[in-house]
Amino acid sequence: MVNKTILANGIRVVSEEIRHVQSVSIGVWIGCGSRHETKTSNGIAHFIEHMLFKGTGKRSPFAIVSAVDSMGGVINASTGKENTVFYIKIPAYHLDSAIELLADILNHSLFRDEDIEKEKSVICQEIRMVEDSPDEYIHDVFDARFWRGHSLAFPVAGTCESIQSFNRKKILRFFKRHYGGNNLVISVAGQVEHSRLAELITRCFGAAPQEEHKIFSPPPSPSVVKCFIRKDLEQVHFVMGCKAPAVGDPMRYACIILNALFGGGMSSRLFQEIREKKGLVYDIQSYLSAYHDAGMMGVYGGTDTNQLREVIRLIRLEMQKLQENLLAEQELHNTKEMVKGNFILSMESTDSRMNRLAKNEISFGRYITCDEVMGEIDGVTKQDVCDAAREIFALDKISLVAIGKIPPGMAKDG
Repeated sequence: MVNKTILANGIRVVSEEIRHVQSVSIGVWIGCGSRHETKTSNGIAHFIEHMLFKGTGKRSPFAIVSAVDSMGGVINASTGKENTVFYIKIPAYHLDSAIELLADILNHSLFRDEDIEKEKSVICQEIRMVEDSPDEYIHDVFDARFWRGHSLAFPVAGTCESIQSFNRKKILRFFKRHYGGNNLVISVAGQVEHSRLAELITRCFGAAPQEEHKIFSPPPSPSVVKCFIRKDLEQVHFVMGCKAPAVGDPMRYACIILNALFGGGMSSRLFQEIREKKGLVYDIQSYLSAYHDAGMMGVYGGTDTNQLREVIRLIRLEMQKLQENLLAEQELHNTKEMVKGNFILSMESTDSRMNRLAKNEISFGRYITCDEVMGEIDGVTKQDVCDAAREIFALDKISLVAIGKIPPGMAKDG
């Protein structure tokens, strides 16, 4: 059963009681990420994520992780383009302690100057580590070009230059603006009773600032770019991408099916045609990135320099086939079953259900039932997939970014 309570200060509490499990997953979601930053503050949401583990008035950094270990639980956090989440998973009988711990780090972190200076070095090492991993770095490079002129172009971790500009005053100003009121969703899934949970969260989070947060950057206008970055690598890593629906777009289910059969698994067209039949890549996959007012479908792959043109040609060929409705009913049926099966398996863990609860609340303001999701997937037709492919895969609107030993003349002829 799913329940929702809105506290007096605007914090939304959503929970799903799952009686047959012995665990509880708790997430504190903040509607804040790199999208809400400027060029000079880029990386500050991710920086704050790190700082909230650096000690409170009553707990040292070691005491925070030690408290979780003593519960037999796990704690972590992540920052994205539009949201940041702090989450903990523990045996259900430690619920009170886990909520109190999360409230302590969210409400009473110290943000000491010495910790800020130390963390600048840590995060710059993290940034450099990504830059040394071309299969990760290529996505930041692509976003910077595809979303250029918009804050979606910013890397989540920021840059070493922006990180060095942070100080306690700047961090606290950003924190106070974003980390309270109706910008917070607390999502809980597992063996939990909602009325008791709401009382507990009110006690621990009820004193948080009551503010109306309506912080949105303007909608982005994706760019069509071709960019080739020469670097001495064993492979050429590339991303091809194009505009796709936003998270709440009615076309989203057709796009989920399109993505799955195009490059979303080992039975997908890209994997079978380009890896299994041609042997041109080790890894190739398509993916969807959906935001509240925009989206992108991308294809990532890595290949030898002398095979890059052929791989790009084959990807475009598969796009064209889907635009021409060259899709058998059996392939559509199998893809739907794969998507539904993956969805069902994801519902087996309390952390996945906690994530889904929060994302439903953030994106739609309501819980979307499993039956509704299954019905929408089953309702996707061949024509729906074809229409989505025609809208998304327009060849004159596809961007390409590659890094590695670029073939001679490639930058000229695209």
